[in-house]
Amino acid sequence: MIRRLLPLLLAFAANPAWAGIPAEQEDCLGCHSDPSQTFDLPSGEKLSLYVDQDAFAKSVHGEALRCTECHTDKTSDHATGELKFKTRRDVTRAYYEQCKGCHFANYTKTLDGVHYAVMAKGNDKAALCVDCHGAHDISRPGQPRTRISKMCSGCHAEEADVYAKSVHGRAAESSPDVPVCTDCHRAHDTTDPRDGQLAMRTPEICGRCHTDEKLMSKYGLSSNVVSTYLSDFHGMAATLQRKQKNAPDARLAAVCTDCHGVHDIQSSKDPSSTVMAANLQKTCAKCHEGASASFPKAWLSHYEPTPQKAPLVWGVQVFYKMLIPFMVGGLVLQIALHLWRVVVNR
Repeated sequence: MIRRLLPLLLAFAANPAWAGIPAEQEDCLGCHSDPSQTFDLPSGEKLSLYVDQDAFAKSVHGEALRCTECHTDKTSDHATGELKFKTRRDVTRAYYEQCKGCHFANYTKTLDGVHYAVMAKGNDKAALCVDCHGAHDISRPGQPRTRISKMCSGCHAEEADVYAKSVHGRAAESSPDVPVCTDCHRAHDTTDPRDGQLAMRTPEICGRCHTDEKLMSKYGLSSNVVSTYLSDFHGMAATLQRKQKNAPDARLAAVCTDCHGVHDIQSSKDPSSTVMAANLQKTCAKCHEGASASFPKAWLSHYEPTPQKAPLVWGVQVFYKMLIPFMVGGLVLQIALHLWRVVVNR
């Protein structure tokens, strides 16, 4: 008995990654830890059957699941050389369905997302669970957060490259506060970016970060950019359109991304920024055809009027803040005096 167990004990000691892994996994890794294990699919593709022991042991499933909880069609003595799949994508789609057994809430969210919608129309390239999360090397979401953007770049390389050069992308490596793809687009119920309703929700999306006083003060940014937007003609028009039950698809007013960009957002102090003073005419002209060089000066942007910035507007605001209470108070006093006189005369 000891002679039979000794080789197994030595093998276990030589592979610390197996420590804590259930016995069933040990049986499977006995074959699937061989990097040369492959299977020739009818499509001509080679399917690797290799499982990295170290990566699997460190994954969120390493000590939690048995292999057969995902590979439900396999047993410990399954025959080799038997696979019902024709292509590598068939394999991915088959095991995508297994995820809903434990992650049903997130699985159902994907049914409302753009990825599932295009897959249902026959696009086999649409992202599935394992395309984003991995298979045997699944880590906790957002560890690190930059991993999310890198994962999305597998399909959305052009957008990822633009994002990497933006003010958000450049800061992502050093700051956990910076938004990554899923902060704006959501993770499982990803909205089609061509959907006009997504654009109308832009102030809400941007506002999650840009109205957070504590977060914005950390970076020396104003937290009133959304409130100042909503109080000007762009924001009011966009709000009215959003509240309409049968609102037209065409937007009636600019939202955040129309002026600041989408993936290519830059600091307002950056010479390449679309909201830099030198570039504002071109930015405004996208909606206001024929806008002159002085056209942007008619707009206060996200600045609140102060004696230093727009002193005339600030003065008018102060004047009316004093005048209106005085006038209303005077009218109330006049009415009260009339009522008092009526009562006295009786």
